[in-house]
Amino acid sequence: MADRIIAKPLDSKAFGAFGDVIEAEGSPDRLINAGLCGRFHDRARLDFGDGRAGLSLFDAEARHWPLRVDLVERHPEGSQAFMPVSGARMIVVVAEDDGGKPVNYQAFVSQPGQVVNLLRNVWHGVLAPLGERGQFAVLDRIGAGANLEEYPLTPPLWVDPAEGL
Repeated sequence: MADRIIAKPLDSKAFGAFGDVIEAEGSPDRLINAGLCGRFHDRARLDFGDGRAGLSLFDAEARHWPLRVDLVERHPEGSQAFMPVSGARMIVVVAEDDGGKPVNYQAFVSQPGQVVNLLRNVWHGVLAPLGERGQFAVLDRIGAGANLEEYPLTPPLWVDPAEGL
């Protein structure tokens, strides 16, 4: 029988071991533009190894409950930040590493206005906009060398929503 996990709302405390939740929450760190703009400063642990930062656009098909996860991946040379351009929520599946194998899966659901930065070398599911097609700006490493490691899941992992999601 395939494993099942429950997705919970995305928050910075629960997600902190895997990456950053970037959002304009609370008071801004400083006001700029003659006081007309609040700056929420330096909210992500970006890490690009020997490459450079690159900004790409992704267009991903909608996913629905229960979410079938048959592949996870990680990027040993750089972090990845996913910024919804279309406003789509996303299901973010992450796992701890145990000697090169993903273990202890967790799933989170973002809310509009939340950006996710996955730390370097964190196992994660593929981009999964919830309920509608989603466009995302993605900030990640551009450079020579392999920066993708995939791990197929057999049997697949299934993700169900927490009550209220």
